[in-house]
Amino acid sequence: MKQKHITPENTEFVIISFEGPDRYAMAGGLGVRVDNLSSTLASMRFPTHLFYVGDPRLKSQDVKHGGKLTLHRWCQWISRYYPGGVYEAEQEKLFDFNESLPWYIKDQIVRPAVEQGKLIVILGEEWHTAEVMCRLSDILHWDGLRDQVILFWNANNTFSFHRINWGRLSFVTTVTTVSRYMKHLMWGMGLNPLVIPNGIPHSLLQKVDDAAAAEVRAALNADLVLCKVARWDPDKRWDQAIEATARLKERGLKTVLLARGGVEPHGQEVLQRARSLGLRVKTARLAPGAADGFLQAIREAGSADVIDVRFPLPLDFLRLLYRAANGVLANSGHEPFGIVGLEAMAASGIAITGSTGEDYAIPFVNALVLETADPMEIVGHILYLRDFPEEDARIRREARHTARYFTWEAAVWNLISKLENQARLQGILAKRYKPARQEPPPVSAD
Repeated sequence: MKQKHITPENTEFVIISFEGPDRYAMAGGLGVRVDNLSSTLASMRFPTHLFYVGDPRLKSQDVKHGGKLTLHRWCQWISRYYPGGVYEAEQEKLFDFNESLPWYIKDQIVRPAVEQGKLIVILGEEWHTAEVMCRLSDILHWDGLRDQVILFWNANNTFSFHRINWGRLSFVTTVTTVSRYMKHLMWGMGLNPLVIPNGIPHSLLQKVDDAAAAEVRAALNADLVLCKVARWDPDKRWDQAIEATARLKERGLKTVLLARGGVEPHGQEVLQRARSLGLRVKTARLAPGAADGFLQAIREAGSADVIDVRFPLPLDFLRLLYRAANGVLANSGHEPFGIVGLEAMAASGIAITGSTGEDYAIPFVNALVLETADPMEIVGHILYLRDFPEEDARIRREARHTARYFTWEAAVWNLISKLENQARLQGILAKRYKPARQEPPPVSAD
């Protein structure tokens, strides 16, 4: 008898991604996504395998979450020669991914699970896994296993879309994405992906210590505090943030922009632009050997208008910044989902987002949403909330309430509902409703 639903007892998950939870493999939002997604599935008792380009100094396999999550570090024999991170020797690693991974998953995971009567769900992430998913579908079909496996491939961004054979990928997988914004972009390419949003860990819903946030604000000694955490990329609209800071300063308001960028060269252009506008720029660095000197590092740079934070900020401290700031500038011009804005809202922060993939943001209800790239739009919003503190407090309350609907647990249930629908289409799960009983045709007297 066919199962009616996907459960931990009848389903096993496989996630394939270039990035992963190791520091070596954590280059951006993708690594955070697959780490949280795999951990959430495991915490819900689903047996889960995560394949990624892992740290060559660690074990090739690690079992976590009480045996429910298995980390598979791939390409380690290549990574050993390239210690710079997941994307060093990218093409060599991609070749190894494509050549070896499909066969391993088929023989070591899919076949044993099918023999046990289980359903297998394989989730591919981003363009690096498109070819793997296509080859995996082909060899599963050849061995008569394809009908027992659901293949979903997910687009988190538009990076390297030109490298993908969309006709082939769409034929062998169900294409998904993370927001309606991304769905509309892909519509223009003749694609119609399912939308399965990202989430945040449930732990981020814990209330931020207001006293600690006030201490952060006092350390900066400013009338207004803005915060921006993003890659140094023109799409992130750093120039808009810098110019808004300068306009607020022109109005006689001591304004500090806490800027945490990446390693991209665009950062130097942004900081030079700040200096050209008359803003004082200082670099905040951790003292040697300081494990928890984040507040002190920021306090020492507090006299600046722009503080260039040059050390990783742990999420606990970031949440204090989000709570302390008058606005968290998640003002990207192209943002497929915008996890920073959602994290800020969970910390009762004022998220100032763009008008792209931030489906969770409702203007003047739980966030501020920018319609233009004009820095005066940011200035207007910040001054409005400064003049009406009761509105500031109301938006912060609504922001935290909204974040409760966007946890990873909620995202996984959304995913499972779509997987179940696909499983019924493939005939793996029993149909949800029994067909209505058909009465035999009436027999005539003749």
